[in-house]
Amino acid sequence: MQPTQSRAGNRNSIMAMVMAGGQGSRLRPLTDKRSKPAVPFGSRYRIIDFVLSNLVNSGISTIYLLVQYKSQSLIEHVRKAWTISPLFPDQFVTVVPPQMLNGKTWFTGTADAVAQNLAKAAHQTS
Repeated sequence: MQPTQSRAGNRNSIMAMVMAGGQGSRLRPLTDKRSKPAVPFGSRYRIIDFVLSNLVNSGISTIYLLVQYKSQSLIEHVRKAWTISPLFPDQFVTVVPPQMLNGKTWFTGTADAVAQNLAKAAHQTS
């Protein structure tokens, strides 16, 4: 097998966790009512669309967005704009809010957000 063939064959087993939080304090007033990834860009797009587009175009279509702040706008945008296909249940983009899975605190940073959601990775590979 050539290297490109083996990499393409493994794409279905790759899962992405995207930290889509961020208060966006330097982007005020754009972030008064939404998180930084949900800020509109070029009319109907959002900043998060750049990341999601790159992932999907790279063949990575199992994507979890880990959100923290003011996530409703982002949740609605992802629900409307990023439905990949109901015919492929292993290919999806979904928003994961903080859930206090390990103790009584929300995500305390990027590494903690990923660590609290590692069970999703284990579930995907089984």
